[in-house]
Amino acid sequence: MRKILRVAAAPMFAAAFLLASLSAPANADTIGTTESDAEIAQEWQTVWDTYHFTDTTPPAPGSGRSRVTNSISVDIDAPMPSTFYKYSDFNNHIGRNPFLKRVVTHKQWLAAPTLYRNLTAIEEIPYEGTIVVSKTHAQQRLHADGFYYETDSWSQPNVVTHQKIDFTTLPGGKTRVTENLTFEADSSLIDFVAANGTASHQQLQAALKQAIESGEL
Repeated sequence: MRKILRVAAAPMFAAAFLLASLSAPANADTIGTTESDAEIAQEWQTVWDTYHFTDTTPPAPGSGRSRVTNSISVDIDAPMPSTFYKYSDFNNHIGRNPFLKRVVTHKQWLAAPTLYRNLTAIEEIPYEGTIVVSKTHAQQRLHADGFYYETDSWSQPNVVTHQKIDFTTLPGGKTRVTENLTFEADSSLIDFVAANGTASHQQLQAALKQAIESGEL
């Protein structure tokens, strides 16, 4: 059911990307664009400067924006801390998120004990016989001292997400991964964004669980 929701939602998001791209910073294109990593990095910087997507202040009343927070968990039959490092590496999400094609890391630095990554995740979404390229611009912060990471991101149509992913050691060498997900979007879209976004994360959780437990990762 989750996979069906994610796939069914793709055309709706693709249409929104195409409409929003007419009036917002570049973030959705048909396939065939030849942007360099440097150009994608400049898009990331433009979005960072414009939307300040790490700001967790709730939308103001009457702003037309709303937010929803959900929490999902999965138990993985694999030990810490290896599960933390495998799960938090977004390159390991490629092929397990059905549309994710690559991750471009623009900058990485350590401000002990936190590792920062500025990155863009690039998805290719089928829509009416073509492919829409969606870019999610994000900052990830890994806290290896506490075994959790945070990610803030922005994507069309002006959707902001705040994530905190916690890793807890369980008896028997297992690990519990809990994702706390906050979605912010225009009020007319928030229910759809939150439902689809949560289902997408649940699908990815299941795929990462299988890959880690099987030894594929």
